[in-house]
Amino acid sequence: MAQTTGLRGQKPRRVFRDRREAGRVLAGLLEAYHGKPDVVVLGLARGGIPVAWEVAAALEAPLDAFVVRKLGAPGHEEFALGALASGGRVVVNDDVLRGLRVTPQQLRDIAEREARELIRREAAYRDGRPPAVVTGKTVILVDDGLATGSSMFAAVQALRDSEPAHIVIAVPAAPESTCREFAGLVDDVVCASMPTPFLAVGESFWDFSQVSDEEVRELLTTPTIGVTPVSLAERAADLVLHAAIDAPGGVPPREVLDDLIGDARIVLIGESSHGTHEFYEARAEITKWLIEEKDFNAVAAEADWPDAYRVNRYVRGLGDDSSADEALQGFERFPAWMWRNVVVRDFTGWLCRHNQRCAVDGVRQAGFYGLDLYSLHRSMREVITYLDAVDPKAAARARARYACFDHSSGNDGQAYGYAAAFGAGPSCERQAVEQLVELQRNALSYLSHDSQLAEDELFYAQQNAVTVRNAEAYYRGMFSGRTTSWNMRDTHMAETLKALLTHLDRHSGAEPARIVVWAHNSHVGDARATEVSADGQLTIGQLVREQYGDDSRLIGFSTYRGTVTAASEWGGVAERKAVRPALNGSLEELLHETGKDAFLVPMHDGSPAEKALDVVRLARAIGVIYLPQTERQSHYFHVRPSDQYDAMIHIDTTRALEPLEPTSLWIAGEAPETYPSGL
Repeated sequence: MAQTTGLRGQKPRRVFRDRREAGRVLAGLLEAYHGKPDVVVLGLARGGIPVAWEVAAALEAPLDAFVVRKLGAPGHEEFALGALASGGRVVVNDDVLRGLRVTPQQLRDIAEREARELIRREAAYRDGRPPAVVTGKTVILVDDGLATGSSMFAAVQALRDSEPAHIVIAVPAAPESTCREFAGLVDDVVCASMPTPFLAVGESFWDFSQVSDEEVRELLTTPTIGVTPVSLAERAADLVLHAAIDAPGGVPPREVLDDLIGDARIVLIGESSHGTHEFYEARAEITKWLIEEKDFNAVAAEADWPDAYRVNRYVRGLGDDSSADEALQGFERFPAWMWRNVVVRDFTGWLCRHNQRCAVDGVRQAGFYGLDLYSLHRSMREVITYLDAVDPKAAARARARYACFDHSSGNDGQAYGYAAAFGAGPSCERQAVEQLVELQRNALSYLSHDSQLAEDELFYAQQNAVTVRNAEAYYRGMFSGRTTSWNMRDTHMAETLKALLTHLDRHSGAEPARIVVWAHNSHVGDARATEVSADGQLTIGQLVREQYGDDSRLIGFSTYRGTVTAASEWGGVAERKAVRPALNGSLEELLHETGKDAFLVPMHDGSPAEKALDVVRLARAIGVIYLPQTERQSHYFHVRPSDQYDAMIHIDTTRALEPLEPTSLWIAGEAPETYPSGL
């Protein structure tokens, strides 16, 4: 059994007991290839053979060895000049050759020596048997791990000469960067674990002893077809099925929710797309239960602060809007359908009616707030509007400071960031900070009378000033790299959540405030359980877990196929697109294989499902843009589900979220294409 623990504890570096166990884990990730007559498994000799035998036996596929020899530098054999693979293909690293000043004659001598050893091994391993025929086949190349990947690269290059139909790479352990590189070279890559930092392949095994020639010969003569290893008596999907709890429409039974949520103060509920009806509807229904039964008093959404606060005023009976539809009109920025849709409209109407009942009963109401920071110019206007009412002289100073941003075009924060980052316009960082400091310094004097409404409006203005400061830094950071800007955004959302919790606590009486967060899975999930952690990327889910621990819960959503509302480019119109069936080896495919339509899987209940979900898998993330033609590269990343969430809700087939103003393109929908010919 794989030796792992959750992120709540210390995860050990060693993950697999030995190569055989690693092979059984890989086999579970390759179930889509089980029983297919065109599959051939090739193990890179020697270390990859025990892993490959387990894979081949589980898939009931033929097994053969693929011999690759490292070409070590003269006098520095630990440095690989390249590799030599079965069939005589040589792959060299020109940079290493030049750096170590290896002459052509030296390279020939090394290649000839390794070629003799390669021929000897192939003869010894096969004992006269011909190599497996791979032309027109799906070849799964298996090794016990990848470091630089030079040997695997040589194997892939040599294998192409035999013209296989598909090439799949499967390894127990590898750096995330190496897995990502190979994903662009072959048809599929399965990396069961991607330790960070990656030290060496052997660090992922308790037993990484040398594999002997005799062991290789024995495994190659042991049948892989017609045997069912004990470890596969129950597939991963069966383990998940045993733990799955029916959740019609994505809404689990109340007693299940009560057990999952407990006394948590912050519940983050995700979505694996920004345009799926069932995700929004189930999330809304769960939130209603949290408000009514668990006394949650705020919804904090992945939405801009001023736009969401207009909704907050409406649902609390404070604004000028007369309907939920009007209250949502503040969401004008792309993608408007994220919040201007029929599900959010209906929830907004429900929340308004709920709060009306609360006002009659004299109990606290529930608000609606935004966590995001895209509203640079809108937040500046809101700060000035507030100051115009309470301190006209301060409003004039705010106008003067914020005039710095007028050097960029219109309300385009990205245009400001580009100009400031590359010297084409002034940086307004100092002005944004000065305005925030002044507003905070004068806060007490602005509370002309001690009322909650006055405090709420001051808090609203202060958070707008914070948003201006952070948005200014974010838009400049956009041109410093994706991780920098992503982390700024999620850190801002986490800080806004903390400020909101503190503010609401002051008006909650004896009961502490409790908040439900609505955001995409890529924000809600714990980044430490995903491949993006290797790049230093973090998420609000990670930050909340680190700060609030057991007072928080993270819930993700997933789907296998259906339709989705998304654009084809940033700023594009909303389209109703077909969502392709999930990729082989993905989390979505695993959940689909249970055969259930809609269910919840708890991640930390000690069930066998927890072990099945403690393996690195691909997971799909569709944002406001969906590009099915580049599905793997654009929408999948590696995750370890059991550590990413506290629970997942899977709805197998879903439909597109309906915008309040559907375009003719959305109404027409996308013509379905035959899968997988459109890949």
